[in-house]
Amino acid sequence: MTTRLDVNGVTVAYQTAGDPGNPPMVLLHGLGDNRTDWATVLPDLIETHYVYALDLRGHGDSSRPGKYSFELMRDDVLAFLDATGIDRCVLVGHSMGGVVATLLALAAPERVTHLVLEDSSVPRPGSMPRPPLRQPAEPTGFDFAAVNAIRAQLNDPDPAWWQALSGLSVPTLIISGAESPVPHELLADAAARIPGAILASVTAGHHVHTEQPTAFITELRRFLNP
Repeated sequence: MTTRLDVNGVTVAYQTAGDPGNPPMVLLHGLGDNRTDWATVLPDLIETHYVYALDLRGHGDSSRPGKYSFELMRDDVLAFLDATGIDRCVLVGHSMGGVVATLLALAAPERVTHLVLEDSSVPRPGSMPRPPLRQPAEPTGFDFAAVNAIRAQLNDPDPAWWQALSGLSVPTLIISGAESPVPHELLADAAARIPGAILASVTAGHHVHTEQPTAFITELRRFLNP
């Protein structure tokens, strides 16, 4: 069942699954995806956690305000945590959602028990060139304006994000897709900067959790239950 919540000037759509008595886990999807993208791993995640899968602004059933940035999405998620009474959670982000999750953990580390980044890191200046894309002729299932807004930030990120990784105090796992276009070296460098971070590589492309769900869950459980 889809629930909607007004936070930070937008409506965020989300779904919950699992036992509310379990620790909370919040899932943040990648660019162009939505909360249903986690369906392949959701049955495993709810064995141990009460899961909140969000549609980030411009995606799924959430608002399409026309204004998009990693910082706005971070603030949306923080406001969502406040509105739902989630004091602390496991935060899992794929791709764009991983950048949002990292910025949240940097801004409010007390809200995150564990950070899981799937084929994602905050962009390092000069490392992830993404030229703008033309609006497709066919309608998309999300606000296409978000695409070039996010790509612009990947092209010219705030250098403070990368620098701040050395002060990230949240236990962090980075799961790299060995066959992904995201450079493994970038993720390895990010893991090396984050104190105590773990880097795991899975033989998959960019969508590790859909291409290799069993391996994704194995790495996640190993990290959460050492």
